[in-house]
Amino acid sequence: MLGICVEASHQRGMGHLFRVLNLCETLRERGLPFRIFVNLHEPSQALLRQRNLPFDLITFESGRSDWKAGLIQKYGVKLWIDDRLDTDEAHALQVKDCGIPRVTFDDRGAGAALADLNVMALAFDESENLPGRKVLKGPCYLVLNREIGLYRRVRSRKKNIVVTLGGSDTYGVTIKVVRILKAAGLHATVIAGPAFEHMKDLVDLLNDQFVLKQAVPSLIEEFSHHDLAITGGGITPFEANASGLPCVVIANEEFEVLVARGLAAMGGAVYAGHHADIDAGLLTGELDIKAMSVAAMRHVDLGGAGRVVDEIEALL
Repeated sequence: MLGICVEASHQRGMGHLFRVLNLCETLRERGLPFRIFVNLHEPSQALLRQRNLPFDLITFESGRSDWKAGLIQKYGVKLWIDDRLDTDEAHALQVKDCGIPRVTFDDRGAGAALADLNVMALAFDESENLPGRKVLKGPCYLVLNREIGLYRRVRSRKKNIVVTLGGSDTYGVTIKVVRILKAAGLHATVIAGPAFEHMKDLVDLLNDQFVLKQAVPSLIEEFSHHDLAITGGGITPFEANASGLPCVVIANEEFEVLVARGLAAMGGAVYAGHHADIDAGLLTGELDIKAMSVAAMRHVDLGGAGRVVDEIEALL
């Protein structure tokens, strides 16, 4: 049994949860049983129920020091996975004291140094000393939605634009982007995630240049109808690129700046700046869509989940 601890919220976003959903598909395929431990967040719970995935609700701020040990004992957990961004040393020690290996994702916290495996698919600073007994670095370890394989194709022109700024869009960047596109007379499909909390402001802003969708059944299928995506700097632009969809990337968080620049260097995206200072010209100007699309598929493949699970199995 694998224990998967994931955190999602309006502030944290839902990227960690979506990655866990993708990971679970490969775990199920390999016959590896798992249990998800997630904080109180109704949109996340709804997705887990929809996917029929086993989970327990936990409260990270409870102050209890024994909740991990209790769950490990209850479910016979043989390996612990954290997908919460940075973890602290106390958390890591409580898992390690149970005598089981620990895997973490994109973790630069004090707890990462105690990880047996740290999956850093979005690490683009060559000079950075990444923590963990073993580190998997680079986009070849991205855990992407396998549905992408059904829709991979080369785009050739900038006709249909899709805007998707994450499951929660913590800073309301969708509003800023729509204002820029509206002023330029451009049309777009705007996708509001399942935890989007800026709907009133967005609806007041939209006109007939825009189609609004919320919590679409498949973001990957939605991508297949478009030629350019405007996204945040998390996993979404990599999923778009893997399908051949070029991106204009806006960093929602400071750590996304390096990610966005790294993706842009591969050729399948351009970086339009931090959300506090968006380069409107990159959202509205001309781009070599075909060259970006070809580069995107060349640099981002769909084998990452399998590579990560290979390493997890090696720890069991």
